[in-house]
Amino acid sequence: MFDESGIERDEHGIARYTGLPDSLVDMLRASVERFGDREALVEVDGGRLTYRELWHRASRVAGGLRAAGIGRGDRVANLLPAGVDWVLTFLGTQLAGAIAVPVNTRFAPPEIDYVLTDSGAAFTVRPEDPLPDGEPHVVDDLSRDEVAAIFYTSGTTGLPKGAMTTHENFLSNVENVCRAKGIDAETGWSTRNLVSVPLFHVTGCNTQLLLQLSFGGATVILPKFDVRRFLEVIAAERITMFTTVPAIYALALKQPDFAEFDVSSVRHVSYGGAPMAPALVERIKAAFPQARVGNGFGLTETSSIATFLPHEHSVEHADSVGFPAPVVDVAVREPDPDTGVGELLIRGPNVVAGYWNKPEATAATFVDGWLRTGDLARVSDEGLVHLADRAKDVINRGGENVYSVEVENALATVPGVVEAAVVGVPDEVMGEKVGAVIVADETFDAAQLPARLADRLADFKIPQFVHLSDQPLPRNPGGKLLKRELRGTTGWQGPLWGR
Repeated sequence: MFDESGIERDEHGIARYTGLPDSLVDMLRASVERFGDREALVEVDGGRLTYRELWHRASRVAGGLRAAGIGRGDRVANLLPAGVDWVLTFLGTQLAGAIAVPVNTRFAPPEIDYVLTDSGAAFTVRPEDPLPDGEPHVVDDLSRDEVAAIFYTSGTTGLPKGAMTTHENFLSNVENVCRAKGIDAETGWSTRNLVSVPLFHVTGCNTQLLLQLSFGGATVILPKFDVRRFLEVIAAERITMFTTVPAIYALALKQPDFAEFDVSSVRHVSYGGAPMAPALVERIKAAFPQARVGNGFGLTETSSIATFLPHEHSVEHADSVGFPAPVVDVAVREPDPDTGVGELLIRGPNVVAGYWNKPEATAATFVDGWLRTGDLARVSDEGLVHLADRAKDVINRGGENVYSVEVENALATVPGVVEAAVVGVPDEVMGEKVGAVIVADETFDAAQLPARLADRLADFKIPQFVHLSDQPLPRNPGGKLLKRELRGTTGWQGPLWGR
């Protein structure tokens, strides 16, 4: 389906690109040498940097880290909001030969503390502190198999897991995106990519920022999302491409004066993180008539995209997440003989090296070269991947994953809660919002939930909808909650709070 030139399979049968740079540092250096005076980075209502300026300032951050005692392989946590300084910190960490740890800034304080402790971060860059600064410094001999970053993703136990992302993982994803979207690396320098999703997610960092840096394009960062500012920036910055979640498209197209915004420069739009109705895909095509529309699916563990549904199939197969990326193999474990549905397995050079500091979780998830996703899926005769259900009861709230067990554990600490089950509540804009079915005694006050949970959960994980049940929650003989029986529950109370 996609261009498969320059790909060879290794002795383990894994397809790999043969012409990749040795590291992110080498990738960036090549762009600086070729496009030094071109604009590389723009922060909306903030600074602008050329490629040469970006390299110089990032190398000074690397020098500052080195002066602080940071060496090769040390972890550097990044708590900054999206913007120029976030990028300088990430790239400066790479130039220093250290390992970047992007931290979800929406995590609650205990979650952030866990990430910093688990990663063993030797240095943390915080919003209130100046960036590290020193004499320019670059580590030149990094290799593809070295870990470049650790992205933390929540687990069903409620404890985040750090996905160890190597240089080859990053570089393979960049090449996958180029080929899946049909971007010519020789002319990519003319593209301007608007990043409106968090950079601490692989979608923002790996599939947008690093993509642009690989071929000399410009990355325009919108630090704080506002739908009208989003549309204004598309016009003012002559944006040619962006990737975001379905919720943002829905909000943008609902603007009564959408037609007054000049979006004629847009050539590529893509979405991911949540399914999209065919009718909304059609509306997006009509709203951006010059653009190709695509749907990407992936995980933190696949460094972003694993499959991609291209423009030509975006409406007819809107129920699919597309074809495997060029160096990605997919398989279905123990498929049902009638439906073909089984656990989705993925392998390729974009699959991360495992979980930091969690050998048991690594052994259970990465088996014989395959990533066990935990998602249930089937693959059609044409090679299209169809997700059948979300394993582990993940709620997809506008592209943010919310793991129900984590929320249930927090609910168990609220006065009056006897037992609770967390499920997704369908929502037109966000796809799903968080709902809790609760069995409680007379001391329970649903209106106090946001305040009770604020110190334990990120805001997007706090239930907005509650159903109070006077019956025990349904369970199987082994005691497992039967959430399928709860998803059709009516009589939701809420929303309890905004957003």
